[in-house]
Amino acid sequence: MATSSIRKHSASVIFFHGSGDTGPNLIEWVRFLLGRDFDLSHVKLIYPTAPTQKYTPLNGQLSTVWFDRRSVNIAAQESKKSMSQSYEIVQKLIQNEIDLGIPLNRIIVGGFSMGGALALHTGYHLNTGLAGVFAHSSFLNRKSVVYESLENQKQPKSTLPELRMFHGERDTLVPLEWGLETFESLQKLGITGTFIPLKNTLHELKRSSLLDLQEWIAKKLPPLNTDISNKL
Repeated sequence: MATSSIRKHSASVIFFHGSGDTGPNLIEWVRFLLGRDFDLSHVKLIYPTAPTQKYTPLNGQLSTVWFDRRSVNIAAQESKKSMSQSYEIVQKLIQNEIDLGIPLNRIIVGGFSMGGALALHTGYHLNTGLAGVFAHSSFLNRKSVVYESLENQKQPKSTLPELRMFHGERDTLVPLEWGLETFESLQKLGITGTFIPLKNTLHELKRSSLLDLQEWIAKKLPPLNTDISNKL
């Protein structure tokens, strides 16, 4: 697991990579696009790496993926068994931050592609008390357990994490329509947020979306008084 360098933090962001990637590679991608790390001095950025496992869309070849799925298609069924294994990884990551003194409402989860789907599961199925969720070039299957979980949600919808989604208009691997359908389905179930189409963008991160994400994280996780006094 890779993290951005930070001495003392009062908030955390867990950024899940896409299929076949790693945490260290995602850090390098962010640095390549921004020319630096995210400028969030009081926030710890965590870039975990998915376990190596057989991945059905690659004909069962081994790959670093958060979960297996039958196909990369919005109409496909989720593999509940595989998803449950990824949930264990996520819960340990979040619990580790809580053990370090970071409350749940000072933690944001997000990801790219498959990592974004895992973030949506994390924020709207597992831990609805998070500070926010972001998903870049991602989608949920139409019969996702996330929708079922939100339909049965008893807590006020206003307390659910805010969502920020980005999607390339020229994405051919995960079409824009899948991302927009996911966002609109979540909206109908009470999720508030923003969907940002990215012009001239394929299945990729962009400097503009990372800068927007940095600003959004800074607003959702502002420095605490202790963070400010530590700088004096």
